[in-house]
Amino acid sequence: QVQLVESGGGLVQAGGSLRLSCARSGGTISRYAMGWFRQAPGKEREFVAAINWSGGRINYADSVKGRFTISRDNAKNTVYLQMNSLNPEDTAVYYCAAVDPSGGGYYTQAYDYNYWGQGTQVTVSS
Repeated sequence: QVQLVESGGGLVQAGGSLRLSCARSGGTISRYAMGWFRQAPGKEREFVAAINWSGGRINYADSVKGRFTISRDNAKNTVYLQMNSLNPEDTAVYYCAAVDPSGGGYYTQAYDYNYWGQGTQVTVSS
């Protein structure tokens, strides 16, 4: 069973930064493509960032390009989302997700992902 646990969310002022982590409990993530999604109240879940198994291929939603950075440390079974220049529109529950098997690419659609974490709340105050 694949259990993903997000951490690092919280309350931050506009312009601030947060780093989210997503760790797999009790197993490796090295063969999985990973992604971050978010869901704001009353809105559909949306793609944020994705990374392939090696970290060599990455994709971002246009709304976060230049502000967010996804990375992974397969030795630590952890994926990160560094979020800078946060604004109130970034307020949402952030979810990490895994694709297995993943091939060599990244995935931007929620329906491609097999496993999901429970989410971590990010709130950006103005």
